[in-house]
Amino acid sequence: MLRFLWETISFQMLLVFLVVFLLVADYMKRRKPKHFPPSPLTLPFVGHVHLLNFSNPHIMVQKFTEKYGDIFSLQLGSTTFVLVNGLRMVKEVLVNQGENFMDRPEIPLDKEIFRLVSSNGHLWKQQRRFTLTTLRNFGLGKRSLEQRIQEECQCLVDAFGDEQGNPFDPHFKINNAVSNIICSITFGNRFDYHDDDFQKLLHLIDETVSLHGTIMSQLYNSFPSIIKFFPGSHHTIFKNWRALKSFVKEKIDKHKEDWNPSESRDYIDSYLQKIAKDNGGGTFQEEHLVACMADLLFAGTETTSTTIRWALLYMAMYPEIQARVQAEIDKVVGQKQQPALEDRSNMPYTNAVIHEVQRKSNIIPFNVPRLTVKDTVLDGFHIPKGTVLVTNLTSILFDKNEWETPDTFNPGHFLKDGQFWKRESFVPFSIGKRACLGELLARSELFLFFTALLQKFTFQAPPDTTLNLQFKLGMTVAPQPYKICAVPR
Repeated sequence: MLRFLWETISFQMLLVFLVVFLLVADYMKRRKPKHFPPSPLTLPFVGHVHLLNFSNPHIMVQKFTEKYGDIFSLQLGSTTFVLVNGLRMVKEVLVNQGENFMDRPEIPLDKEIFRLVSSNGHLWKQQRRFTLTTLRNFGLGKRSLEQRIQEECQCLVDAFGDEQGNPFDPHFKINNAVSNIICSITFGNRFDYHDDDFQKLLHLIDETVSLHGTIMSQLYNSFPSIIKFFPGSHHTIFKNWRALKSFVKEKIDKHKEDWNPSESRDYIDSYLQKIAKDNGGGTFQEEHLVACMADLLFAGTETTSTTIRWALLYMAMYPEIQARVQAEIDKVVGQKQQPALEDRSNMPYTNAVIHEVQRKSNIIPFNVPRLTVKDTVLDGFHIPKGTVLVTNLTSILFDKNEWETPDTFNPGHFLKDGQFWKRESFVPFSIGKRACLGELLARSELFLFFTALLQKFTFQAPPDTTLNLQFKLGMTVAPQPYKICAVPR
């Protein structure tokens, strides 16, 4: 009978049957439960890939929000995302029901690296607790680390001064300075701005951050089993990850050569002590140390450095705001001594400008994704366990109901009666238990680097050049490469 059927069925009929079977299987696999958040029309196999705007996803998400409300879903390949918008809903997810959305999903491009950011459960709690304790032990929140940042500020001021007011790209000078802070904590030393090996590493990190925004990289995250066979930026990212891990591993090996278990010089020494204490049997293992170091290098360099680059660009484009910041610096700090964190409370306008730079530059627009750990009801919608959830920080930082002029660079958003005004809707570091681990360090660095540079220089566009706020989308939202003049004051 089977042979008869095989001989009588034409190839066309077999093809039709196969296509129908795959469509039905795809439909069954993607079938949503009752009361699941609404979504646009889904295409078989690819979901909503055809609707994506890879160059400016903010616009796409805004359109969907206007049509479907503050909670809706999208399908990319085999993964379903639920997007949540607005302060009320984001607080519900990250704070009020934070335990239900505590985990991170596995992101194909990054699964080999990010351990602090992407790990879950006991592993995440152990690594995060250890890292926070170690950062505090090495000066986080203390005067010793503030002095280390001030020393690096002076190095950056000197490097800018070497340009003698001529046009230059500040990108890697800033990267080097910011990275040196986390390197001094993790590796036990800073790197000279002309260190070739470290410059190669900084360029490698920068390339990796940029490549995350390419179409092939995004497609790999949605269709890894297919896209892995195609050439593209995702393969360069993997190569760069290997180079970064090799750099970190080399530093760890050097530490082992003269390691004294009775004292800790830096983060690596402290972690090696934990490994020895656990006899290699717990969550503290060398592979986790490599991953945590990579996390700290990336997070401790890229976000703060990118924000400072935005800050200098805004100052050059808004000279009247820059002049007012400089007048406040001159009044409170003067020109002879370095700015200190204790000055911040007496500098409300400068503090407001820094916060407005963070709000307007919006460098992590969709936060780091979460994974639903159990079936949950969210605003009347059913969110099954294992659903990836994205909290749209852009919807808060640019909410016209929260900000007077959301699309305008306006330091007045953070001022009330001449004093600094802390706003609940200021959420660039996220909120809840998995908010940015390095927020305190980043806020200190931003204030000290920004005031040190504005104290000594006026930033201007090069002659016959018009600066703009165009961005490039990668792991962060960064300004397009630009040149600027740092004119000594």
